[in-house]
Amino acid sequence: MAEPESSTAAAGGSRLRNACGGVLCAFTLLLIGVLAFSIRLFSVIKYESVIHEFDPYFNFRVTQEAKGTGAGLMAAAILAMVPSYISRSVAGSYDNEAVAIFALIFTFYLYVKTLNTGSLFYATLNALSYFYMVCSWGGYTFIINLIPIHVLLCIVTGRYSSRLYIAYAPLVILGTLLAALVPVVGFNAVMTSEHFASFLVFIILHVVALVYYIKGLLTPRLFKVAMTLVITVGLTYASKYIPIIASVSEHQPPTWPSYFMDINVLAFLIPAGIISCFLPLSDASSFVVLYLVTAVYFSGVMVRLMLVLAPAACILSGIALSEAFDVLTRSVKYQLSKLFDDSPAASGDSSAESSSASTVSTNSAKNETRPEKTETAPKEKPSKKNRKKEKEVAESVPVKPKKEKKLLVLPMEASVLGILLLIVLGGFYVVHCVWAAAEAYSAPSIVLTSRSRDGLHVFDDFREAYAWLSHNTDVDDKVASWWDYGYQTTAMANRTVIVDNNTWNNTHIATVGTAMSSPEKAAWEIFNSLDVKYVLVVFGGLVGYPSDDINKFLWMVRIGGGVFPHIKEPDYLRDGNYRVDAQGTPTMLNCLMYKLCYYRFVETDGKGFDRVRGYEIGKKHFKLTHFEEVFTTHHWMVRIYKLKPQKNRVRGKLKKLKSGSKASSTNAAGRKKNPWQ
Repeated sequence: MAEPESSTAAAGGSRLRNACGGVLCAFTLLLIGVLAFSIRLFSVIKYESVIHEFDPYFNFRVTQEAKGTGAGLMAAAILAMVPSYISRSVAGSYDNEAVAIFALIFTFYLYVKTLNTGSLFYATLNALSYFYMVCSWGGYTFIINLIPIHVLLCIVTGRYSSRLYIAYAPLVILGTLLAALVPVVGFNAVMTSEHFASFLVFIILHVVALVYYIKGLLTPRLFKVAMTLVITVGLTYASKYIPIIASVSEHQPPTWPSYFMDINVLAFLIPAGIISCFLPLSDASSFVVLYLVTAVYFSGVMVRLMLVLAPAACILSGIALSEAFDVLTRSVKYQLSKLFDDSPAASGDSSAESSSASTVSTNSAKNETRPEKTETAPKEKPSKKNRKKEKEVAESVPVKPKKEKKLLVLPMEASVLGILLLIVLGGFYVVHCVWAAAEAYSAPSIVLTSRSRDGLHVFDDFREAYAWLSHNTDVDDKVASWWDYGYQTTAMANRTVIVDNNTWNNTHIATVGTAMSSPEKAAWEIFNSLDVKYVLVVFGGLVGYPSDDINKFLWMVRIGGGVFPHIKEPDYLRDGNYRVDAQGTPTMLNCLMYKLCYYRFVETDGKGFDRVRGYEIGKKHFKLTHFEEVFTTHHWMVRIYKLKPQKNRVRGKLKKLKSGSKASSTNAAGRKKNPWQ
């Protein structure tokens, strides 16, 4: 009677423990959400400027599906503070990546959840989440390429199952149909190369499913014959008709310090997390490892995709910290129980191996031997051979857990030291994240600051320029600038722009790049055809602001030349070097961008010394014939020019026409026809 009562009490205690653990987990997630929200309020508190923070929650769910609740909570806490994601989700920042990363993690969570459960309900939600991602950010192509790679990896490693089919097939069919409904995507969802991998893996998945189905119908011998025939025919066809398509996006690669800035100590925890994912390897943990590998590669191609790397780094770092704390705390617990436990069971063991075994393994060994006794009791007369086998099984079962537990138990000193080191490491991470949130990523991009011996200097030129546009131009006037400043001009000056940060329309951006790369007259004709009244340029040569339009100019040339072939990058380079000094090419020194940035610049110091480039400019004294300067900010960071009216140009041409012949007037008219060349 005592034994059932003790088992009932143990069951009740475990239920209570699980209930308390669930409440504690929910409360911890709530605190992590508050932390994620509050750490992003530095910009509002310091610079007067709300955000959603579901990302730690779904990062917790992804990690929980892969490695349990403890790792999930650790990953959620790390993601709540990671600087890489804070840079795009501070309060007052409305970049679409703030929503897109949440959609990315949510989609991955639903995919892993479907892998583990095989539920068609979660598969449908996964497709809807993918649709949300497509609506949010062009980085949805990362999802539609990463998941097929994981499916292919599962097939190659022999991990195909019906759960894998349910997780992938609805995503491709329903997700592609929904993505085609987004106007900027449309038929690109089935016609562009970045989507081809998903369709190819979709076909392979059905072929594998068909193979497994046929394997169940045929005898092993017939199945081998059929497979040999199909593989022979398939390889012959593939070698002739299926090309390998590879595309690489061109962007600025990150530097090594940027990795330390954005993920900090997580870079050292990631390898340990990868090792933990292989102990043991599951579909979910293999997906996490594959996610990290692809994210590391793409973040090395373009610095913007550090955002994609951050969740993967947080997941694996959370797994590593959770496993490390698990081993260290279990070792401390065992060593303490070894010191204070004077029970006969612990003191009666004389061998070194049995003394190093934990109480958990001893109890489990007892629990394992009891069922064997109850199973053998009904058998009246088992044979000697069966008894011998049962004895060998009973003796061999507890041995393996003892050895495994022995490997996971560390000395007390090492365990305590390891816990302290992990706490210090976490402290450094928290300090770095708070500093990044407060200083590096909370300052508004339109108000710049710098520190020197004289103290703090504030550069408010952007707001000054936008205020001038708002108060001194007509509401219907159009403003041309590089696309980086499109949203700011629209929001703060309330004026129409030709191009903005929505970079889907490459032709419009190429048109502005062509105008900036052209001589003054040709540029005037291009802008006039677009009904532009004002041109805005950003110039940092006076104060040393490096992110100005002169440093971005080669991108304007490349993008413009991609659509209009008469713009050639070598025309702007001297022996392959980009220069704006006396060694600059005539094409460079006469283009519109050079003239608008350096007009009257020599008047500032008498030499025309550019503090960003570090030398004197090449062409110092020149006049503008088709544009007039209407406003320059206090630090010369933003300069605004107005297109001169056409009547001034007509008067000048009439004088030439009177003195010239009819033949020359015919040639001049012929040259005026096409402003794009």
